[in-house]
Amino acid sequence: MVDSYVDDAGQVHGRVKSLPRILSLVPSLTELLFALGLGKQVVGRTHYCVHPVPAITKIPCVGGTKKINFRKAADLNPTHALVNIDETPKSLADNLSNMGIEIIVTHPLIIKDNLKLFKLLGGIFRSTDKAEELTIAFDQALRELLNRSNKWLPKKTLYLIWEKPWMTISPDTYIADVLKQANWITNTYSSVDRYPKINLNDHILRAVDLVFFSSEPYPFNEKHLRKFQQNFPEHAEKAKLIDAEMGSWYGSRSIIGLHYLADFADL
Repeated sequence: MVDSYVDDAGQVHGRVKSLPRILSLVPSLTELLFALGLGKQVVGRTHYCVHPVPAITKIPCVGGTKKINFRKAADLNPTHALVNIDETPKSLADNLSNMGIEIIVTHPLIIKDNLKLFKLLGGIFRSTDKAEELTIAFDQALRELLNRSNKWLPKKTLYLIWEKPWMTISPDTYIADVLKQANWITNTYSSVDRYPKINLNDHILRAVDLVFFSSEPYPFNEKHLRKFQQNFPEHAEKAKLIDAEMGSWYGSRSIIGLHYLADFADL
């Protein structure tokens, strides 16, 4: 059995020898810990860690994903903290490390990175059987989606994550790779920014077949959809609301997300 695991920052972690006390600063990883049977070892979370309900409500909050109350975090006496390169400021992670907490860094970039993630956390925290169950379920969900999407024509997509300014995603993001599994192709809007600002206009809209309004980080809803359809009647049929948790959350949520995308694409 493997005794050490390498995270996405290249740090080597050993298998825990005693019950860990885990502080999770990434909502999707918090949910994954519960799916791995490690819920009782989660001692702290962010306000945005909302799954699974109702178990998550019993876990103390230490703040958001970008800023936390370090005194609250210290009082929880965590042995490990889970962070993400895109979501967690490096200074925050460094401060936790200086407190003697072992930092596990994640950075999934493609849908299949979930397999590495299951193995990493399942291995470190001695939950390899649960990790294997998630791996099997993930493989099946991805296979089912691909079997269906192979029959669909590719569609160019604009995935909106923010308004004022309008912001979207680049093809090198995790979300874009998830969408690609359903044959939805993300256009390139910047050679530098992974989450570029754009001018939403007819020129951009003529180049895409679908315009997704994601439910987070900006909470797009039916009101925004109607406004878009009024402002751009020629492209009204392209606009769709999409549950962002199903496309942007990695971990155990990705399995549900793959099934969601398969059904969503058929609508």
